[in-house]
Amino acid sequence: MANGTKQITTSDIRKKKEAGIPITMMTAYDFPSAKLVEEAGVDMILVGDSLGMVVLGYDSTIPVTMEDMVHHTKAVTRAAKRAFVVADLPFLSYHGTVEEGVKNAGRLMQEGLAKAVKMEGGQELAPLVTRCVQAGIPVVGHIGLTPQSVHQLGGYKVQGRDLEQAQRLLEDALALQAAGIFAIVLECVPEEVTGMIAKKLDIPVIGIGAGVTCDGQVLVFHDVVGYASSITPKFVKRYADIGETIREAVAGYAQDVEKRSFPAPEHVFRASEETIKQLYGEGVATK
Repeated sequence: MANGTKQITTSDIRKKKEAGIPITMMTAYDFPSAKLVEEAGVDMILVGDSLGMVVLGYDSTIPVTMEDMVHHTKAVTRAAKRAFVVADLPFLSYHGTVEEGVKNAGRLMQEGLAKAVKMEGGQELAPLVTRCVQAGIPVVGHIGLTPQSVHQLGGYKVQGRDLEQAQRLLEDALALQAAGIFAIVLECVPEEVTGMIAKKLDIPVIGIGAGVTCDGQVLVFHDVVGYASSITPKFVKRYADIGETIREAVAGYAQDVEKRSFPAPEHVFRASEETIKQLYGEGVATK
């Protein structure tokens, strides 16, 4: 567990790559989970638009709105005093004009109090990235499997398996780096391709389903702890199964209520004997 409450900065994250120290990142969506991630000493917290599927019950990230992202980012940043918080720009919030993209990125910073934003896409985002950086908004890139484009990609598929795709990923990463991103997420990319890109870039490469050759890793809190996470992708390692513990606890509570064994005497507040006499009359038992 990390010591102290010094706020992690983009400079700290870059220095970890330079020193060869792996960067830890975890996706969290609310105050309780972010507090636990913070207390565990994780470097970065991502407020992902995956909250659409994980906590809002949608079947993709597409329905997630700016209001959703601002709301959940506010909750996470209230818990994160040390960890560096990055918030996703949701679908269509940055695919129109550059001005619109900058405005929405600014909302996640001003209203959500995020320290940086993340956006999915390649070199076509370079003008927006440059403008955000000029406005003082740190940006994390995201290439490979980009969930907001899942319908265009034809499903959740590994990206970069052939030479043409691998070269395109490298070109996108270099273009985004030149535009000013300070880190990039590679999702569902072959480990060998990840290693090549990480060596070519000066900025940290954080992987999810991208192997061990990158500069850091990110996973979703709910997947790692087994909290109501029914699908476990190949790249996820589950470290606990709190979902089963929670189910057992709630079932035990329901059974106790049905048997009237809860609340027990130790859980009950009692009025004074005088108040009880006044309510029910003399001769009523008070215990």
